[in-house]
Amino acid sequence: MCEELGFEKLLDEEGFFARLFGRAPSGAGKDPLYGPDLPVVLLTGGPGMGKGRLLRAVRDRFAAKVPVIHLDCASPVYADRADPEPGARSATTEALVEVAGRLSTWQGTGGSFAFPRLFTGLAVIATGVAEGTPEAVATEAERYENLPQKQRLRGLATGDFWRGVLRGAIRNLLTTLSGQAFDPYSAAVSNALLDALFERLAPRGRAELERIYGAYPGAAGQPRIGLRILAADFRAGGEAREVAESFLFRALREDLEAAYAGPAGWLRRVGRPGLLLDHAEAPLGERLLRAVLTDRRGGQRDRVVIVGTARRSDGGAFLHGGLPPREATPPAEYRPADGAPPTWSRRTDEGADRAPLADGVLLLRMPLLTGDQLRRETVRRQQRAEPEGGANRRRIDAAVARLSGGRPHTVIRLAAAAAAFRMPADANDRDILDAPLRLPGDDATERPVAEVLLRELVLDQLPVRLPTEHHAHWLDLLTHLSVAHDTECADVLLRHHQSGHVHHLTAHHVSRLLTDTGWPTCERHFIGDFGLRQLLVHRLYGLRPGGAAWYADHHLLRDHYADRAAGADTPGTGGAFRSLTAHRMNHHLVSGGADDVVSHLAATLPGRPREWCAELLEIAQAPYPGGADARRERAQGLVPADGPPLRRTVDQLLHAVWLCEERTRPTGQETARTLAKLLDLLSIMDFDGAGLLSRTATEWSGLAENEQPLLRCTCTEQLRRRR
Repeated sequence: MCEELGFEKLLDEEGFFARLFGRAPSGAGKDPLYGPDLPVVLLTGGPGMGKGRLLRAVRDRFAAKVPVIHLDCASPVYADRADPEPGARSATTEALVEVAGRLSTWQGTGGSFAFPRLFTGLAVIATGVAEGTPEAVATEAERYENLPQKQRLRGLATGDFWRGVLRGAIRNLLTTLSGQAFDPYSAAVSNALLDALFERLAPRGRAELERIYGAYPGAAGQPRIGLRILAADFRAGGEAREVAESFLFRALREDLEAAYAGPAGWLRRVGRPGLLLDHAEAPLGERLLRAVLTDRRGGQRDRVVIVGTARRSDGGAFLHGGLPPREATPPAEYRPADGAPPTWSRRTDEGADRAPLADGVLLLRMPLLTGDQLRRETVRRQQRAEPEGGANRRRIDAAVARLSGGRPHTVIRLAAAAAAFRMPADANDRDILDAPLRLPGDDATERPVAEVLLRELVLDQLPVRLPTEHHAHWLDLLTHLSVAHDTECADVLLRHHQSGHVHHLTAHHVSRLLTDTGWPTCERHFIGDFGLRQLLVHRLYGLRPGGAAWYADHHLLRDHYADRAAGADTPGTGGAFRSLTAHRMNHHLVSGGADDVVSHLAATLPGRPREWCAELLEIAQAPYPGGADARRERAQGLVPADGPPLRRTVDQLLHAVWLCEERTRPTGQETARTLAKLLDLLSIMDFDGAGLLSRTATEWSGLAENEQPLLRCTCTEQLRRRR
């Protein structure tokens, strides 16, 4: 996988991250963006948009020149490390210890970092160990022995006023209290530890502890009281523990700030340190983001560049103070395609200290691949040379473009699978989803690329708030929902496929979970991302032999809307459709009822050409099932059809429009000419309003010739923009 594909401009010498860190990958200094008040940068985009890939590329490009730490907030390792001593550790503290530990051995410009302020807080919460004895507390605190003191260079004294604090504090604690028995969390142990810490410090060190821990909530300027409250809050768990963890994160950033401040730091250190939070939507990531955003909103300033990932397009619900999306003020944003990064500043009005956390965020919208980038990637992956402009390569390019929508990860996987794949002349784009793929470094048998993508985009990226009892059948539910258009038909499918389950998800729940995961919405399709929907449709047709699962779901919805239409006292709405009848006909068309749909359309055309054309587009905007596809032949009149001229022409037009609206095969000039011919034929027939179809013939044929959708919606607009 090309780690920098699509991100080249963000990562280059003059790019966004060089300006953000104040130093280019080559080591050259850059005028830093923003500051001294820094925004938290969140990379926003759903699965497959490359957020984690970009963070790794940033680390690899910049970590040799500025201290940049990459943290995977979804990794279970931090909770696992905290598990043996839950009273003295948490996933958050273990993550902070890892960050500090890595920076304490950093060997770039300016040398390693020391974390005495963080160490002090960690040592105090060490009194929460299960045994509570001086020996147990000392053993726990000694886990952090490398943090308070900078590594010394040979022949060069550090002049650090924290020197010796660890050995003096811990050994003194052991000497003073050795052999005595104490209850867990005894005040004597805590007092002895605090005495040992403070008595070994130089005056400057004591002043620093007084400044930092004297500011702990409730400390009233007394650092010993602040440290005791911090330890008590940590032991209490819940929101109190989060306050303590947040303060420890502040202490870590204070340690970093101290390393840059003052004459020595100013002369020896360049750029800004960075913390990259992958999977920041996980609970650990959200806690860290909430902590730094709250501190900065309150006036705390530091130079640490915080870059996290966010699945939701708004950065995350926690940023908006509980406000519904329609009322929330969106954060500032940067789209790389727009060129230079935007200016950014925090609110300064009277309510700035109570502003939603979103006020402190800059959203970096992850870029989709351009058409040129996509074509270069597919060409790069070709295993067998083919003359430039070869028909197969053009067909592969088009299929990858449509199925991926420019989503980088999908492009990379499809391009790799298609390297030795040849598209049949009249293939549906979804045929490429059966192409075999072997992942790099994977000795397992090749798997269809569709299976790989569903694993990586859906199963490996379950919604953070998806209840555990739904994990096992999440993919199955989405697969069935691929044929749904709106919440009503989604609920029909969900009730059917969750029957017998104790816990049920509703369409509202699923829609919210998809939004939280970063999948886009569409007003005409419940699964609003075109590429994901095609993956799921492909899987649905293959769930049971002969597409039985596909047909069953469409029949279920067809019958539901037939019953609704029959039972309505007044004409009802079809949700995403103009009418219940149009909604029913859509599902009937794709489940074997094309002849019935033709009869309906032929009977309802006279006298209402404009309304009829709109209904035709809605009915025909549907995927085609697997198996042989005779739509092109039927559209061109090559398949015998019965009935009067009006019915035969409507039959051909329906299939021509269906080809255009499915969006998974080229249309081009041939289909455009067919559309124009059929609509012109209808326009000279003897029924009311026929002449109005001449203008429609011109409009539709022009769109089809340029591969444009006839009926636009959010997801087809995305395809149009990628061309």
